[in-house]
Amino acid sequence: MLVIGAVFVDVKGFAREKYMPLERNVGDVQVVAGGVCRNVAENLTLLGVPSRFVSMVDDNGLGAQVRDGLAALGVGVEHVISVEKGMGMWLAILDEKGDLAGSISRQPDFSPLETYLRENGDAIMAATDGVVLEFDMNDEVSALALELAKKHDKPVYSIVGNMGVILRRPEYLHDVACFICNEMEAGRLFRSDLTQLGPEDMLEAVRRGSAVAGIPAMVITMGPHGAVYADNRTGEFGYCPPQQVDVVDTTGAGDAFFSAAVAALTRGAPLSQAVQEGTRLAARTLEVEGSCVKAL
Repeated sequence: MLVIGAVFVDVKGFAREKYMPLERNVGDVQVVAGGVCRNVAENLTLLGVPSRFVSMVDDNGLGAQVRDGLAALGVGVEHVISVEKGMGMWLAILDEKGDLAGSISRQPDFSPLETYLRENGDAIMAATDGVVLEFDMNDEVSALALELAKKHDKPVYSIVGNMGVILRRPEYLHDVACFICNEMEAGRLFRSDLTQLGPEDMLEAVRRGSAVAGIPAMVITMGPHGAVYADNRTGEFGYCPPQQVDVVDTTGAGDAFFSAAVAALTRGAPLSQAVQEGTRLAARTLEVEGSCVKAL
């Protein structure tokens, strides 16, 4: 599996007691390598899906550490390029329950990655069975990756870090095999507040919304309320209830869900089974600190 996306440095603050937004909160602060697709590349490899990562890292010791760490886990890093300020940064605050209370991200300049893909994309794409594409980069990189995948007849499984590219270019979703997002992201795409919907109404929203938007298959995760899915190619749709867990850290649970679901889809599993496997791994991830399945 070819994974195309960004590397971020995650700075996470954990509140020890009730989180007060305007006060000085005592807790713990951790700095770790992150980024949606960095996490996914690591997760897929640990799940037994051989993966190669196409991305950028800083041209310094921290960048080398990120690259070497992925390589040690078995992720292919020959297409991870080193450039000045090649990594983004994500600042996250988690409250006393482990829930995300706020975040700010700084994106890198993706033009070096675009140049690299233009020069090497055909050879890279020809040697893969499928593509994970993070719609959290610029429009040009996203369009180029979709163009290369279509040219080489490779399925694309898409995930978002933020909705900027998708909201500007929703037609990109016409060319993906499956789009997985959360209820807030789906609400922005469908221009409707979905956060208060129950499973039955959310199922109708994903069925109707994905069909109107021309998305071949779509999954909407609803955090502690489970997930709904619709495959407009086969007519398969449904709801997967959540698993009850004691939450320690919510960051990375969405990446774990996506990774397990894609791993199942690459084995030829139906969307219903893929969502069940995603739900199972996300639940396990919630019970431990860390953003990847190696923490399990």
